[in-house]
Amino acid sequence: MKKLSIEEELRNNSYPGRGIIIGRTPDGKKAVTAYFIMGRSENSRNRIFVEDGEGIRTQAFDPSKLTDPSLIIYAPVRVLGNKTIVTNGDQTDTIYEGMDKQLTFEQSLRSREFEPDGPNYTPRISGIMHIENGTYNFAMSILKSDNGRPDGCSRYTFAYENPSAGEGRFIHTYMCDGDPLPSFEGEPKRIGIPDDMDSFTELLWNSLNEDNKVSLFVRYIDIETGKYETRIVNKNH
Repeated sequence: MKKLSIEEELRNNSYPGRGIIIGRTPDGKKAVTAYFIMGRSENSRNRIFVEDGEGIRTQAFDPSKLTDPSLIIYAPVRVLGNKTIVTNGDQTDTIYEGMDKQLTFEQSLRSREFEPDGPNYTPRISGIMHIENGTYNFAMSILKSDNGRPDGCSRYTFAYENPSAGEGRFIHTYMCDGDPLPSFEGEPKRIGIPDDMDSFTELLWNSLNEDNKVSLFVRYIDIETGKYETRIVNKNH
């Protein structure tokens, strides 16, 4: 699989929707994740990321303008012991609760499917990072409608054991802008990941479409110690 430039992937797509990146720094020492949200409607754009314990949650920037919280207010990132869960919806909680009961990542998502927002039927994208005793693995999942059929759900899980240094995988909800919005296709894209967290944060934020971007979260986790650093960028502030 060809290694793509995340900058070009984002600059050449005005509306990838929501996206998850998971990977590893070139020195091999840090596990990396990023999550961004975009919006076309006033309701979707009226959001910010705020820290919530070891994770984050979305919050209305202007509560008076919040019309429907159902698909936009949730915790995208939660931490369960040595696992970091990153998703584009309230399935974060489903995965957290399932894995807390010894279910696997995949089993936890069996009770969920794509979002009920026809005609788009936005895919649910999720990631799990597992860091233990200096080892690091991650997996990604996408639950999407069967070519726009609301009564069919296609489930895909991609697992990466001992991922390569300096590389990551990128999955997003929509192939591009459209009406209805076309769901992501294929396996997560292979991209480069840098050592420097601040430059990576800046690169991602500056590459996202200026009109549609809403918020960005980036975290670098030390694979030996489990300690992490987080960056949050909100368009509304």
